Parts: sequence; structure tokens; C-alpha cells
Amino acid sequence: MSVDRAAGEVTPLPVSPGLLRVARIRVAAGFVVSVAAFWLARPTWQSLAVGGTVGLVGESLRFWAAGHLEKEREVTSSGPYRWMRHPLYVGSALLGIGFAVAARHVAVALLVVLYLGIWLSVAVRLEETVLRAKFGDEYGRYVDGADVPTLRRFSLDRVRRNREPKTVLGVVVAQVLLAAKIVIDV
Repeated sequence: MSVDRAAGEVTPLPVSPGLLRVARIRVAAGFVVSVAAFWLARPTWQSLAVGGTVGLVGESLRFWAAGHLEKEREVTSSGPYRWMRHPLYVGSALLGIGFAVAARHVAVALLVVLYLGIWLSVAVRLEETVLRAKFGDEYGRYVDGADVPTLRRFSLDRVRRNREPKTVLGVVVAQVLLAAKIVIDV
């Protein structure tokens, strides 16, 4: 069961302005971290294979979650949402860890962990605040594990609507760039 809101309805959120400022610079910070990480990276074929495997697990989790998620329409409790509240973020963390392993540089690992630690925790706090404001008790029951999971099949159309193919493309491009770095440095 979901709570429908009128189009354009805005619910004031109890979120600190500082948290919102941090959330707004996420993309710019991610770009800076990415450029630095690629510049510092010292991948090998072995680190690329191990990191790529970890990243594949992360992207698989994200893809599965995206195929069940109905953003802003309901509290999703099917697929991986049956077992964890934030499978997209868990998948993103695994992608970051996989990239750090593939890059094979301590500074890259520190940058990735710092970036993910800050922005994933901010994203979780904001998302949970929005879900509580929009869905109230329904989200509370989900968090408490009291709701019966929604029986829904995985949908490639949902994957597309949730723009997960862009993430898949980003993962492939990152792997190709790291592989190119190996070839160029040889």
C-alpha cells in the first residue's frame, strides 16, 4: 500500500542545511575524486580482474534492485529490498571498493572510502527522511521488518526507468580506462 501525493506537493523535511549543502556538491566532488583516482591508479591485470569481480557483484546488486524499485511511488520491499533497506547504496559501495582494488593504490583507496563514507551516509539520511515524510507509518513498518514483502517480478523496464544502464556504462568505461592505463604503462 502506498500513499499518493498530489503532483508538486512538497513536504518540509527536517534536514539540516549543512547536510543539504554536502549533498549538493556530491557530483562535483565525485568528479574530482574520479580524476584524482584515475591519475593515481597503478592497475595490473590481476588487480583489474579482482576489482572488476567485486565491482560486478556490486553492479549486479544495483541492477537487481533497480529492477524492483518504484522510486517515489511506494515503499519497495521486493527483490533485494526484502533483505536490506539500501541495496543500491550497498552496490555502489561494492563498486567503489572494486574500483579501489582495481586501481591498486593506497591513496585511491583512501579517496574512495572517504567519498563513499561521506556521500553514502548523507544519501541514506536524506532518503530515509524523505521516505518517512512521504510514506510515514508504512516506511516505519518496513524498517521494523513488519511488512510482508511485495511480490513483484524483476523488470528490465524498471531498470531502464531507474537509469541503471548509465551506471553499467560507467562501470564499463572505468574498466576500459584502467585497462588502457595498464597497456600504456607497459
